[in-house]
Amino acid sequence: MRVALVAPPFLPVPPKRYGGTELFIAQLAEGLRDMGVNVVVYTNGQSTVGVETRWLYKAPQWPLQGDVYDSLKDFNHASWAISDAANDCDVIHLHNVPALMFTRYVNTRFIYTVHHVHESQLSEIYHFFPEVDYVTISELQRRQESMPRMRTVHHGIDLEQYILQEQKQNYLSFLGRIAPIKGTHIAIEVAKKAGIPLKIAGEVQPIFQDYFDSHIRPQIDGRFIQYVGEVDLAAKNELLGNSDCHVIPYSVG
Repeated sequence: MRVALVAPPFLPVPPKRYGGTELFIAQLAEGLRDMGVNVVVYTNGQSTVGVETRWLYKAPQWPLQGDVYDSLKDFNHASWAISDAANDCDVIHLHNVPALMFTRYVNTRFIYTVHHVHESQLSEIYHFFPEVDYVTISELQRRQESMPRMRTVHHGIDLEQYILQEQKQNYLSFLGRIAPIKGTHIAIEVAKKAGIPLKIAGEVQPIFQDYFDSHIRPQIDGRFIQYVGEVDLAAKNELLGNSDCHVIPYSVG
């Protein structure tokens, strides 16, 4: 069997720092490879995942500026990837919303992993493509959707990449995009109410710079509330492994 994984074109697979979806795709691709599946990943030219890769855009483009040209690149990449993969792949597994728009033109088995939180506008799009097999990554996410072909498959994790730290340090950790929906401000509130220091790691995208400047930066004092910036795998191991507790808030407001 030959399987195509269509990633967004903006970050390498696996990512060097930020890129949860890209990290998942890399581990899925190599896991399928180890099971004897023939895998090709459609990504960008700087990807180093241990399977065949194909790409239109050589260089990564991150962070996105949020303008129409970003979307055009995503659509261009997705349409080309599906057209190419349909020539020799049995299954095409999609990981970006624009790719869904082109499934109606190809008679191939499609899977789409829902990486986004529930949003009514996205759910409306999903229902235009009822023949696609949708994968949700939690039962809560599945219950919020109503596509006819849908199941939950939890993300796996490669435990060999992480080091167990049995001796902890007295701080909380937050890791993720510094964005309202990720609830960085809530993590700060939790730390203050608990009286435990907080270390924040993650990137500040241009679209959320105002949020960082107004809600997060004023709280950072370098002692009780620290911002350590973006982190690679080694720094993630240190940050998460040493913390007493990892805070994963979610904001709907």
